[in-house]
Amino acid sequence: MIRALWTGATGMHAQQTNMDVIANNLANVNTSGFKRGRADFQDLLYQTLRLAGTTTSAGNEVPTGIQVGHGARLAAVQNIFLQGDFMQTRNELDLTVEGKGFFQIIKPDGETAYTRSGAFKLDSDGRIVNSDGYPLEPEMTVPDDATNITIGPDGTVSVLQAGETEAVEVGNIELAMFQNEAGLKNIGRNLYDETDASGDATTGTPGEDGYGTIAQGFLEMSNVSVVEEMVNMIVSQRAYEINSKVIQSSDDMLQVANNLKR
Repeated sequence: MIRALWTGATGMHAQQTNMDVIANNLANVNTSGFKRGRADFQDLLYQTLRLAGTTTSAGNEVPTGIQVGHGARLAAVQNIFLQGDFMQTRNELDLTVEGKGFFQIIKPDGETAYTRSGAFKLDSDGRIVNSDGYPLEPEMTVPDDATNITIGPDGTVSVLQAGETEAVEVGNIELAMFQNEAGLKNIGRNLYDETDASGDATTGTPGEDGYGTIAQGFLEMSNVSVVEEMVNMIVSQRAYEINSKVIQSSDDMLQVANNLKR
């Protein structure tokens, strides 16, 4: 009965973490480029009371053993990098990646971060930056007199300047890919950092060698499904409740045992 108390507690703790992950998914349902998380769990250590395959005193082999588990624990929270739906904005600096790849962003410390959110703007120097003012890598500058910005599927950035009839190329957007996207580290602000688990970033031209293409005037929305998350929330809530019932029932059994002498 004491074991059941602690086992039920691990189940409640696991489902609380699961609810935290679901809550974060729902909170970011309208966050562009957001990838939903999924909590993965493992069972805990087992106490072996009888080992399978042992021989009894009569010389018979025991076909199955006796093992009692000690609950569950969180093993990982994995980001699911499925493509989100596209939303047409007609904003010439709203970009989305159709396929695999990440935009590269230069952080204030000079290191490179990665994002699927293509909601870009121009800063006072004409650089293409994200919502926090971090420039896009490779860095490029749009002239002050540009009247139109065109970004092709291959990442070519061209501008039409006032009084001109032909567009001028000002740079090329490159995309980054990883061997293990799930190994990337979330750092907030729609950004990811590479880790040893993700492997080193490889960069390339959009539309070539497996890299996705770039669509201008669109944003990739969150890949969170509200219906799916609501179902997961109900399942998690019921699992939390049944684990609390385990603790209550174990407590009732202990109370009965304590009252045997009366």
